[in-house]
Amino acid sequence: MNELSRNPVAPQKLYIDGAWQDAEGEAQDVLSPIDGQRLTTIERASAADVDRAVAAARRAFDDGRWSRAAPAHRKKVLHKLADLIEQNALELAVLGVRDNGTEIGMALKAEPGSAAGTFRYYAEALDKVYGEIAPTAGNVLGLVHKEPVGVVGAIVPWNFPLMIGAWKLAPALAAGNSVVLKPAETASLTLLRLAELAAEAGLPDGVLNVVTGAGSVTGEALALSMDVDVLVFTGSGGVGRRLLEYSARSNLKRCYLELGGKSPNVVFADAPDLEQAAKVSAAGIFRNAGQVCVAGSRLLVEENIHDEFVEALSRHAAAMKVGNPLDLNTNIGAVNNLTQLEGNLNFVTKAVEEGAEIALGGSRIMEDTGGYFMEPTVLKGVKPQDNVAQNEVFGPVLAVTSFKSDEEAVAMANSTKFGLAAGVWTSNLSRAHNMVRDIQAGVVHVNTYGGADGTVPLGGVKQSGNGHDKSMHAFDKYFDLKTAWMQL
Repeated sequence: MNELSRNPVAPQKLYIDGAWQDAEGEAQDVLSPIDGQRLTTIERASAADVDRAVAAARRAFDDGRWSRAAPAHRKKVLHKLADLIEQNALELAVLGVRDNGTEIGMALKAEPGSAAGTFRYYAEALDKVYGEIAPTAGNVLGLVHKEPVGVVGAIVPWNFPLMIGAWKLAPALAAGNSVVLKPAETASLTLLRLAELAAEAGLPDGVLNVVTGAGSVTGEALALSMDVDVLVFTGSGGVGRRLLEYSARSNLKRCYLELGGKSPNVVFADAPDLEQAAKVSAAGIFRNAGQVCVAGSRLLVEENIHDEFVEALSRHAAAMKVGNPLDLNTNIGAVNNLTQLEGNLNFVTKAVEEGAEIALGGSRIMEDTGGYFMEPTVLKGVKPQDNVAQNEVFGPVLAVTSFKSDEEAVAMANSTKFGLAAGVWTSNLSRAHNMVRDIQAGVVHVNTYGGADGTVPLGGVKQSGNGHDKSMHAFDKYFDLKTAWMQL
């Protein structure tokens, strides 16, 4: 690993129509969050560069080199890609850690490990998606065909670029679409390497294109394109709103948005193991420095166990090692970029001004390394209406509030504009079912937090977005339905 971590990273290009290409403008530096130093450069794709990528994707789709390829052939290529991801897993994980700061122990599993599994899942699923025969009169045949939508634009975030990228790419490609992928400026490297592996696996030129650059230029051009049929996005609500506006200003492309959350983790006094609940809840907010869309960032604790539970969780959090994410002993890596770190610290400052008490952490640490590190932070006495309880921090900051009754817990859980994930800890089966029913969230964990695999969908309600990643339901975004009505 040490050798891989020292390897120089060559300047990166755009990947368009099966070739590495320069952008029109100047390249931009990529700074590693580990030490704040220049790691490499990526291209800043202009609107014209994006148009070239979209045109390549359209040509590839229209001539059928992939869209009309036999399902058995698409299956073979995607399985080969999964093989190559696994064969290059350590390289991909280290490259990603140097780029975005995730601790290596988590990155190995969540990035190449998860991505390979996702491509295998959809490789196996693609020839098990059938059309339908409608129940009709005897002199009519009604058929429902499932056809690929065409060109998919995918914009993915910096926290788990390879994992989330695979959630978008694998079902889109399995369905026969062509894709133009736009990674985050601060986490593009593993997805550029993935494009190289996809070509090696046999994916035809033009079927997968990767354009890097600023969201305000590159992402906007992709969203405004008149030739992108579907846009999929994971990121902030503010950007999601702009993407919907761009859809309206262009070709009314369908937009599927996963916009993060402010997920409540509700702990009742009758939880089966409070010590285990505290340990898992600490990991559920502080792993990857809190940069997880489903992170349990609001802790709602039954009043009669509040002090005991906060003490236990703080003890487990304090035992988590913050440090170099390339160190296998590190539990919490770096914050992805300086702007994000400063935003995290501002949330803490505002919370204290609103009356919260810092039970643990609250500060930047290891500043002498040049990297972007923050200690795990627990804020207690947070009111449901406080800024830190209402808005997504996307950092290692936990807001703690107590409740007295089931009804109050549900009201607090549902008191934000988000609805992505939640957790419930209880030994009462009826209570567990009622909480799953009543909490407004796309995923509700019971007596655990995190760990849902690719067999189940991930999606949000309210302002956490629409559409689903993972599971067979992800295909819904990437197929069109076509009816054939035949008079016999």
